[in-house]
Amino acid sequence: MEVFNLTLSQMLMLFLLIFVGFLLRKKNIVPENSYKTISKMQTYVFAPALSYYTLIRYCTVESFAKNSSLILYGFILTVAAIAVAIPVSRLFVKAKDADSAYQQNVYKYALTFSNWGYLGGYVLLQVFGSETYFLYTMYTMLLRILTTGWGLYILIPKEQGSSIRQNLIKGLTAPPMIAEFLGIICGFLGVYKFMPTFLLSALEKAGDCMGPMAMLLAGVVIGGNSVRSLITDKKVYAVSLLRLIVIPSAMLLVLHLIGAPEMVSIFTLFAFASPLGLNTIVYPAAYGGDTKTGASMTMVSSVFAIATIPLMYLFFIEILPKIWG
Repeated sequence: MEVFNLTLSQMLMLFLLIFVGFLLRKKNIVPENSYKTISKMQTYVFAPALSYYTLIRYCTVESFAKNSSLILYGFILTVAAIAVAIPVSRLFVKAKDADSAYQQNVYKYALTFSNWGYLGGYVLLQVFGSETYFLYTMYTMLLRILTTGWGLYILIPKEQGSSIRQNLIKGLTAPPMIAEFLGIICGFLGVYKFMPTFLLSALEKAGDCMGPMAMLLAGVVIGGNSVRSLITDKKVYAVSLLRLIVIPSAMLLVLHLIGAPEMVSIFTLFAFASPLGLNTIVYPAAYGGDTKTGASMTMVSSVFAIATIPLMYLFFIEILPKIWG
């Protein structure tokens, strides 16, 4: 019940902010192209601040050495998710041209990454406390880097006729990616201990804006589309089923078979069974990509997650270990 109540509370907060953004757009309080401004603030300020602050604080030589097994589990499962997402995404969209290829990339991202940070991290923090949450940050350390690196790369629309080299440079020089590189380097060098308090506070507060602003952005994007069209796409329901149940269930069964620690299973559940995150809206909006598919996936998967996360937790963490041994 505690997991259910916390999931419900977080979802209600998420939908409230999305609804506010929706009203702002529908009532024309914000202009039609306001989503571009919000998304650029996310991409150039809030997302880099969150990534940099998190990495300089937790990505240290000591934390890597002490929690290497957790980091490895998270990395291997993320790579496995990417390996599954690439061929499965082709079943949803055939890459016939630039637009369909980009849509396919949105599905790749959706099948690989969930809202592991803002939703999964919040629920885990409230249930297990700050000490366990710190271990979760270790588990998701390389997941964070892959989310920003490979994830951002595929979500940036490719320009007509651009080469692989040009696309790679565009992805690697995006502000969130630069923040990742700097955060890792500064984390290993222990820069966090020497940074002035006001600067750390500014980074932390700016990073805190990432989640709420992303939800408002989602609402603004949804407000610019027909809600009916967002909830009637059958493909989105199929992706949500894979995202919330099928993929994390396969991961959790494998972890149980190999005798992985219970905490690894708990981290895997919150990292991979959470609904689709908001990056499929934030980054496409910032770089001129289509946001409708991402908005639809966010709406549908978030509604279902209210029930699926607690049920998945009940079965895989509470029941399965007792009946399987």
